Amino acid sequence: MSEPFACLVPDPFAKPPPLSGQPTDLRVPHTTGLPQGSPHATTPDNDSEELCNPEQVLRDAWGEGGGCSPMAGQVRAGIMIVMTSTFLSRRALVGVTLTTALLAAVASPVAIAATPSPVASSSSTAVPPLDTAALRAAISDLDHPQATAAQLRVSGTAGNWYGTAGVADRRTGAPICQDDTFRAGSITKVFVAAAVLQLSAEGQVDLDKPVQDYLPGLLPKSYAPIKVSQLLNHTSGLPSEHIPESRQTNTPEQILEHRYDQWTPKQLVATLPEDSPMKFTPGTKQEYRGMNYVLAAMLLEKVTGKPYSKVIGDRILRPLGLYHTSFPGNDPKMYGPHVHGYLAMSDGTLKDVTEYNQSEAWGEGEIISTTGDLDRFITALFTPGKVLPKATLDKMFEMPAPDVRMVDGSPARYSMGLQTVTVNGVTLWGKTGERYGYNSAMVATRDLQRRAVYSWTPTHRDASQTQMVLRIADAITKPAAGSR
Repeated sequence: MSEPFACLVPDPFAKPPPLSGQPTDLRVPHTTGLPQGSPHATTPDNDSEELCNPEQVLRDAWGEGGGCSPMAGQVRAGIMIVMTSTFLSRRALVGVTLTTALLAAVASPVAIAATPSPVASSSSTAVPPLDTAALRAAISDLDHPQATAAQLRVSGTAGNWYGTAGVADRRTGAPICQDDTFRAGSITKVFVAAAVLQLSAEGQVDLDKPVQDYLPGLLPKSYAPIKVSQLLNHTSGLPSEHIPESRQTNTPEQILEHRYDQWTPKQLVATLPEDSPMKFTPGTKQEYRGMNYVLAAMLLEKVTGKPYSKVIGDRILRPLGLYHTSFPGNDPKMYGPHVHGYLAMSDGTLKDVTEYNQSEAWGEGEIISTTGDLDRFITALFTPGKVLPKATLDKMFEMPAPDVRMVDGSPARYSMGLQTVTVNGVTLWGKTGERYGYNSAMVATRDLQRRAVYSWTPTHRDASQTQMVLRIADAITKPAAGSR
């Protein structure tokens, strides 16, 4: 396998340079990080090649339809691109459902290597040198063979690396651009938690106050008081929701049937049964529940008097320049260059489920973003004073009391907005995300010496998300050969 092409990746806080053509990833109907009056705030009406990459890393390397095919020897704004000729493993594709023509068109994992990034924290984590071979293998030779695409961005003091595998669109065979958007699912929760913690730092929200005080009459009276902090760290003890049979999505066919269903936040909360006891006394155990963040987003709206997406847009997206991140609301479409998601039906055929109303996820999982934006976000979030003052940021890394464990008896793994895992001796903090046709994650060491964001598009819903997280976590923390 030949070496990946390399370039100097821009600093995560550097504002992307303007494009001379139509802007990328512009979702005017959505709440985005685009500043008001921005020249980017128009909806593209064509498939111009100029749409592909606002950071211009591959500006002169696009093929037809906005694809990203590396060209040798191109230098723009200090960015060097070197050609690669590797090819994607067949195992990284959907398998027999792809045509021979598509298999021939799919490029290998494309990778970007770059200069190190500055450390944003005074604490220190011993991170090994990047193992680029392991990174390539993590996305090009997936354990789960039924996936159409993957992209991985790794950054930090030991260097930066970006790679892709597969295709953004099976119909056209277009390869993935590094700023193609994807549905990031439960990574939404980190944005919601950050906004709630900002309000806490400002004295507008008391983390120890019951959410029932902020949202009176919303939860059944029989429910025990649940602290705001217990929503954020998944120790609420809320009972399981009861979804009406007419709206259940237990099979691929049902998922497709209900793709345009619209939910309101109150309808989501109404799925909590009034006559069911709490799973456990709030604060005594931990169980991951999306409903916690539906309530947290509703709290944001009640306290501020604004849609939660606007709160996050004003407080986080625009200040950090997250121009490719948006909250689609009831709009099922994705705009600008994006990665398509697919779902295998019971008969094995694949259906494009990119177009899907995300109101059923809302504050727990509706966000659309890119690997670049999420890297920029986690870098800012973990830097004291950028998003949260240090004292409040420290709370985001606090785990529940030692005697609080997951309901299955395993150790607690969620703090307020984050989850944690230790791999190869390196502790990572961040969040995974999942929507139909999409899996993703953003993680970093607390001191930001190593950061990673990935997205891939599995065609089946199963336990592969955890396997993929661990596979990539191993690759980003594994010492390079000969570095021990």
